[in-house]
Amino acid sequence: MSEPPGAAVSVTEAPPRPDTPSKPLAAQRVLPLRRPGRWIATAVVLVLAAQFVHGLATNPFYQWDRFGYWFLRPTVLDGLLITLEVTAYSAVLGLLGGILLALARLSKSPVLRAVSWTYVWALRSIPLIVVLLFLYNFSALYRTLSVGVPFGPAFFSFDESRLATDMVIAVIGLSLNEAAYAAEVVRGGILSVDQGQHEAASALGLPKGYQFRRIVFPQALRSITPNYVNQLIGLVKSTSLVFYVSLLDLFGTVQSMGATYPGDIVPLLLVATVWYLVLTSAVSVVQFYVERHYARGATRSLPPTPIQKLRAGLTDLRARIRTEAAV
Repeated sequence: MSEPPGAAVSVTEAPPRPDTPSKPLAAQRVLPLRRPGRWIATAVVLVLAAQFVHGLATNPFYQWDRFGYWFLRPTVLDGLLITLEVTAYSAVLGLLGGILLALARLSKSPVLRAVSWTYVWALRSIPLIVVLLFLYNFSALYRTLSVGVPFGPAFFSFDESRLATDMVIAVIGLSLNEAAYAAEVVRGGILSVDQGQHEAASALGLPKGYQFRRIVFPQALRSITPNYVNQLIGLVKSTSLVFYVSLLDLFGTVQSMGATYPGDIVPLLLVATVWYLVLTSAVSVVQFYVERHYARGATRSLPPTPIQKLRAGLTDLRARIRTEAAV
């Protein structure tokens, strides 16, 4: 029913609700969810890490003065150089052998497939130390090696014991073992290439060799290279076994010096540990940048480098400080 003209209408405002925010929504802070378990776990880890570092710094048994004495000694650096040489030769030869084994495994020849599969199965099953020791005693089985007609006359022969030096035995043993693992890395990379690439190359009438060299293998490198660089970390650590074939690499030198100076065994082991950490860290840095390089075109944005992460963290910290000051 309408009010008569001239009548005053009184409007009574409803009292404000107690849960109505007193500030505008834009000025309100969003409080994050409290996670006490995360803070407790962080505190426990920090305490344990602090105790570990304190023990390293204060325990006299580590003998850090002797560690500094041995760390850059010429004999230790000579062993480190041998480790680097064995790693470099074995990495290159292992990768080449892995490529050949992977191609044989993917071949249409049943003989090549069977031989490649058997090699990979055997070398991945036999411990590396057994392979090295078997090669070290290889001259007991075959004193001379010859080249000539199969099952026929030999053109020339040579003494195996003179050719198989300690360095040669170590490189061959590590290369044979590395080739078995590299073969699976290469085979997986080749199989990762989309089947449509093979079909498109075949439709163009390109030869098989040209297809592999210019189309398939360059795309497979995106998967092969990062994985094989990761494999190099294991290869660096595997070089410590060449001590058992009388090659004084880094670990062999440390073992020899430890036998000569029994009181410095722990500092010498720390020297070897730190040098292996340096080598594997360098390979890890190379792995990061290799993966970042081959990620171009496969991801929308490249993963940030450590320096970029540090800059982003500092920028985020400054923004938080300014926001807290403004509030």
